[in-house]
Parts: sequence; C-alpha cells; structure tokens
Amino acid sequence: MAHPRAKLTPFGRLLLVHRVEQLRWSVTEAAKSLGISRPTAYKWLARWHRDGEPGLTDRSSRPRRSPRRVPADLAQRILALRRRLRVGQRRLVPYVGRAPTTIYAVLRRHGLSRLHDGDRATGVPIRYTREHPGELLHLDMKLLGRIPPGDGHRVHGRGAAPSRHRGLGYEALHVAIDGRSPMAVCKQRP
Repeated sequence: MAHPRAKLTPFGRLLLVHRVEQLRWSVTEAAKSLGISRPTAYKWLARWHRDGEPGLTDRSSRPRRSPRRVPADLAQRILALRRRLRVGQRRLVPYVGRAPTTIYAVLRRHGLSRLHDGDRATGVPIRYTREHPGELLHLDMKLLGRIPPGDGHRVHGRGAAPSRHRGLGYEALHVAIDGRSPMAVCKQRP
C-alpha cells in the first residue's frame, strides 16, 4: 500500500504508463496531469520497462543488504555471554570488542535488551503469552464525572455551582484489552 501522502497508487502508475506508451503523451504532460514531478514519472516508467506491471507495485523499504550488520556468529556470542554473565551491554564490551550501542541492538533484536525482564536466578525471560485471541482479557472500568451545562467548577469555581446541578453522577467507561492480539475495545455505558 502506498504511503498516505503518495500521489500515485498502482492504478495511477499504470495510468501514467498508458498515457505515455499508448496515447503518446509527453512525460511532462502525463506527470502534470497526475500531479507528480517529471523525475517521479521517469522513475515509474523505468520500473515499468525493467519489471513490467509488477514493477508498479509498492516495495518494502527494507534494505536488500546491510553490510554493517553484526555477523550471526558474533550475535550468537553476544547472546551467550548475556545469558551466562547476566550483565548489561556496557559490561559486555571488553568481551566482545564492539560498542555498547551495537551490543544493545543485537540484544534488542533478540528480545533480551532488559535485564529486569528476566528471572534473577536463571535468566529466563519472564513473559506470558497466550495461544489464542480472547483467551485472556484485561478488563477495566473508569468513572468520569458529568460536567453540568454551562461548564463546571474549573470555570465558575467550586462554590459557584448551582445547587440544581449537584449530584449529576458519572459516566462509566468500560475498557477491554486482549492479551494475545493488539485489540482494545472501549465502550461507554448507556
């Protein structure tokens, strides 16, 4: 899916190619009609010529290669040292010979970035995970005081509130958060 501010969707890119290739519009005219710059139009036309219609779809922004990424054997050594010594990234520097930020990146990538998330005696991560959505729900209720018409005490002061508005009660807000999926529901009681 295109980013929210993208001028062209895959259909718009195909329309650009159609106008330039079949209808023989100039690239400048086609770009102007679609509200994009000439370099952008040339970029999509080059992808069309190189890859065909699949070249007009969105790509992942993940780099194809990461030459400065820590090698896998060094990452495994960092993880083994973390489990064995149970110390922070700064204390691992003499053993590994890399910057603390590099060691932290490896630990974070493998879910071992925080020492307090593990058991002190064994070092095993303390986490709970559920197999299925809906298996564990976190339920909460929040009471919100009703504000009388014409604003409340913040505007008029506590003593200036008319007596007929006293005891308006509360609105109840019910919140449910699923322990497996990133689903949260919030409803107001009628």
